[in-house]
Amino acid sequence: MTDFSDRETAPQPVKLSARDKAAATDQAAWAIIDAEASARENKTEKLRALRLLREQAEVPVAKPAAPRRRSKTS
Repeated sequence: MTDFSDRETAPQPVKLSARDKAAATDQAAWAIIDAEASARENKTEKLRALRLLREQAEVPVAKPAAPRRRSKTS
């Protein structure tokens, strides 16, 4: 036979209201959004720093001046 004595001693899960479920979902969603925004900002700062270092390291190459046009004399 099946022993049902465990059901009486095991704690029953608390049923959350719709408001509590919505609040928990909202809190979890905002935590994820904040984490993603923070990670994006950190990545942007790292890339900006690398770009600035690369630009400083590059030697600017002077472009040759364009030949002057001759004016027509007629």
